Amino acid sequence: MATTNFPKIQGGGSLILAWQVRGRPILVIGGGDVAAGRILNCLDADAIVTVVCPSSGLNPEVAHRVATGVVTHIDRPFEVADLDTTPPPSLVMCAVDDPVASSQVYKECQSRRIPSNIADVPPECDFYFGSVYRDGPLQIMVSTNGNGPRMAALTRRWIGKRLPKNAGRAIVRVGMLRKKLRSVAPAPTEGEKRMKWMTEVCTKWSLEDFCEMSEEDMDKVLTYYAPNEVPSLKEVRGEEETEPEVFDYSFGWWI
Repeated sequence: MATTNFPKIQGGGSLILAWQVRGRPILVIGGGDVAAGRILNCLDADAIVTVVCPSSGLNPEVAHRVATGVVTHIDRPFEVADLDTTPPPSLVMCAVDDPVASSQVYKECQSRRIPSNIADVPPECDFYFGSVYRDGPLQIMVSTNGNGPRMAALTRRWIGKRLPKNAGRAIVRVGMLRKKLRSVAPAPTEGEKRMKWMTEVCTKWSLEDFCEMSEEDMDKVLTYYAPNEVPSLKEVRGEEETEPEVFDYSFGWWI
């Protein structure tokens, strides 16, 4: 009999993706505090950012980005022609205090099939910004699907406080281990075995183990790949595995 024990569908969510925008043009309309956050997120993702806003509307952070040349600045209000560049913007983010103008931006983007985000107007957003915890390559996004941005920030802080301080370093180490593994077993025919072995290592080892892993540990654990074995960190270091002590009531008084 076929099983029906599948995950329950929970409608009303978003498709949360890690959108790769490296080297792609992104248009930000506005220059205030919200725009500053959008710009920083895009620059962190190595996008090519253009800001459309009169100079008088730039806050100190956005003005600094313009002055240092990390963004292109168009010193005037938005015009529809800003969407018809070659190449066109991959994404548009509008953060201006003008509901009518914002809605017009959304409609123009929709007609051109350009994904857009209109700040503080959830129905006119093709995508939302969540609250992001960042530690090196480690990124964790919390989204409330437009219901409560402050709650997303509270949840993100709660998660961040409970992660090891060097969790980002652990991710870097895993990336290094994968690269070393490719040099040990470069053949295309090894692909399936490599993936399965790395998956088993990541399943057996804890996040704390990866935080502690040194480059010497990496070289040693790779010696277990050929026989297709997955050692613990203690085995790699030649340390004895200790079993937890269990009180069996063999002495003392108990009730």
